[in-house]
Amino acid sequence: MEEYQDHSLRGRVFRRLREDILSGVYQEGDELREITIGEELGVSRTPVREALRQLELEGLVTIIPNKGAYVTGISRKDVADIYQIRSMLEGMCARWATEHITEKQIEELEEVLLLSEFHLRKKNEGQAEQVTELDGKFHKILYEASNSRILEHVLSDFHKYVQMARAMSVGEKDRAKKSINEHREILEAIKKHDGEMAGKLANRHILNVMENLHLAEQEIKIKNQEVF
Repeated sequence: MEEYQDHSLRGRVFRRLREDILSGVYQEGDELREITIGEELGVSRTPVREALRQLELEGLVTIIPNKGAYVTGISRKDVADIYQIRSMLEGMCARWATEHITEKQIEELEEVLLLSEFHLRKKNEGQAEQVTELDGKFHKILYEASNSRILEHVLSDFHKYVQMARAMSVGEKDRAKKSINEHREILEAIKKHDGEMAGKLANRHILNVMENLHLAEQEIKIKNQEVF
């Protein structure tokens, strides 16, 4: 029982730290102090140390002996690699989802699209966050519909790893509208039981997101140059 609790604590600390790194709470180069994290999360240093080792295996943290643990973060190349790999896996996911999706899941996808379109028309402060959250929900339902725990796990992890980049890509209104339209096309192909088309559309959708991200970065660079 004690061993189970220790593993459970390590898992909780690991998930919290990974989420904080991927969401930008911790920036590249930040030191992750075992004592400070333990006090914040109400745990001893042991599960924190184990979580940091696990994060090092994932490439998110670098542990320097006799010095400390530092955030490595996700590089631009990492993001580009993830999107390239994800584009192929998302295509596979859409094809498999066409074979296994339930009526309930189709209804859930329809509801997500309707809500996405509704929030896109609204002009409130949290619009971008709501649209981005719904974008993630659309993909999550597709992952579940693929009927593959392995594929769902891998794609869910990829989704988390690029969440900051994804928010920048989906958050802009024109790009968000295109993304929602692409989601609609994928769903229509699935409803027609055209797995091949659904796969091609899903693959293209992720490549478009990657291209949108590149354009967004270029726009930010231009704006920064104008400011300075």
